[in-house]
Amino acid sequence: MSTDRQTLSLERHRDGQQWILDYLVQVTGREQNFELGGRRFPPEIKNYAMIPRVMFRHGRRKEDLAQRAEAAGHTESAVQIYYEAVEDYRLGQHAIYEDDNPEKIYIYQRMEACYDRIIELSPAPIQRVEITWEGNRLSGLLHLAPGDEPAPAVVYCPGMDRTKESFPRPGANPYYERGMHILAIDGPGQGASNLRKIRVTADNYEQATAGFLDHLAGRPDVDAERIGVSGGSMGSFWGSRLAAFDSRVSAVATAVACYGTKRAIFEQSSPRFKQIFMYMAGIHDEDEFDEIAAGMDLTEAASELHCPVLMVMGEYDPLCPLDEAYAVYERIPDPKEIWVVEDAFHSLRGLPHFGGLDVDTLLADWLRDVLCGLRTPSGSRQVVIKANDGEGPYASTVDGYWLPQRSC
Repeated sequence: MSTDRQTLSLERHRDGQQWILDYLVQVTGREQNFELGGRRFPPEIKNYAMIPRVMFRHGRRKEDLAQRAEAAGHTESAVQIYYEAVEDYRLGQHAIYEDDNPEKIYIYQRMEACYDRIIELSPAPIQRVEITWEGNRLSGLLHLAPGDEPAPAVVYCPGMDRTKESFPRPGANPYYERGMHILAIDGPGQGASNLRKIRVTADNYEQATAGFLDHLAGRPDVDAERIGVSGGSMGSFWGSRLAAFDSRVSAVATAVACYGTKRAIFEQSSPRFKQIFMYMAGIHDEDEFDEIAAGMDLTEAASELHCPVLMVMGEYDPLCPLDEAYAVYERIPDPKEIWVVEDAFHSLRGLPHFGGLDVDTLLADWLRDVLCGLRTPSGSRQVVIKANDGEGPYASTVDGYWLPQRSC
């Protein structure tokens, strides 16, 4: 009796840890970033394979409720419930990392259908944007600022686990409240681009998404001299690269760090990160992927950033060690700022450091100030944001982040 050893081979060496990931999904309700606490998934999900169908059921239930709210004329409630359905569908489809999977496609289509209803019902105008890059179509959602005068605009780069639908939340858009447009995008490897097989590489994100800057600069309702970039998680990497290589970007503010090497995210954290990103890149050979990932840091690009820069990160972010982020920061020309959020990890939402606000609200403040000339950044500003001192990002600058440079 012969044994075909090839049938036992795994695509990645850490795929053999699936049983550990399944256990953590059951116990914590999370598939990654376990130090954050709080469940992302409901208790009925007992292993990773259950995520798509269970989240689909939750999303479908919310979609049905949103339709009833809409039929009753309760459009404000309908918009919010549709958004909750979008988030459930997004989590469900994202857990599937293979091309042409019919369940992934179906769940994604339900997500798009719900967002179409949001666009139709939202009192704040939202437009779908499509650009062409190398014969492919990339998608975005443009949330328009109030008023008719040309306004500043921000391109938002989501992280690898989010899509253009994730942020900003309709009805709670900090950019709209501050008189700015925001264009949330699906770059290569994200959202709609996955279904279209538009793969991400180490350096094509900024090439592809420059077309969104073209779109904004050509609109009469956008002030082309006041275009900024923001991003979160892997979007902090992509957004920084976009700003480094396109001189039309007047300011960049990113958070939830992926500034340094990708060793921590792909080799030390949940194996799910590497599984998903290899799918996003369309690569099935781990050695080939590792070679590409080795070049995915901002060390070289940092010196090309010639606009005001804000970096925000958790002090103990497991996906980007502080010393790696700080090495990138030191290479960036002035003016620049870095905020280190004390005792925080790879999420900066609802923290006492910001009075319970999400970090995106503070990024919107900073970008408005810079793009609208309300302040002129200069030099290097380094801040430790503590949980309980009431100073937040308005605290005095420190000389560094290492003891004894900083106060305890």
